[in-house]
Amino acid sequence: MDVDDFDQHLLQQFSCMGTTDKDDLVKQLQRLLAGSQLNEATATFFLDMNNWNLQAAICSYFDFESPFKLPSMSLICDSTIGEGESVSPNTKFQKSWKVQNSGNESWPEGLCLQYTSGAVMGDCTKVDVPTLRPKEITEISVTLTSPNELGVFQSKWRMMTPSGSYFGDVIWVIITVSETGTLAVTQQLHQLSTSQSNDVQMS
Repeated sequence: MDVDDFDQHLLQQFSCMGTTDKDDLVKQLQRLLAGSQLNEATATFFLDMNNWNLQAAICSYFDFESPFKLPSMSLICDSTIGEGESVSPNTKFQKSWKVQNSGNESWPEGLCLQYTSGAVMGDCTKVDVPTLRPKEITEISVTLTSPNELGVFQSKWRMMTPSGSYFGDVIWVIITVSETGTLAVTQQLHQLSTSQSNDVQMS
């Protein structure tokens, strides 16, 4: 989990957090460590261990987490067919990226690419990711639905471990929704030509 993912505004407010209400402190710690999916019992443990000092509890949490090395991931490129084309409103389309295990250890089971913020595009908010050996590359694809409104929309996606820690490069979905959008049509034509090519090779 990256410190960069935390709400910097909240971190700047430590001097204003004069509350001694333990329930409130637990909620504040959970909010500040939202990416870790910290449950109430664990938040209480770290606060109690640090005399209910919020800043000290966060430092202890990171000290505790640091021995567990997170996987490494580098975004190689956006490999979406028709990248740069606009999308019609309320239309299914696919975004694809090539990513690499840039670390020295194989990825564990149970990783996923998780939507974290921005425009919600359809029902898909996460997709499972295969294990990769060091330096191995794979393509990850998500099927999304464009918003009904016209304009430019973006959403942020992150790789996530089974325990809820984010790692690797940020992946952005940025699309332009237009009445004359052709991305979905381009992708359908590509799939059609690919399947016809495969049929010819098989016959």
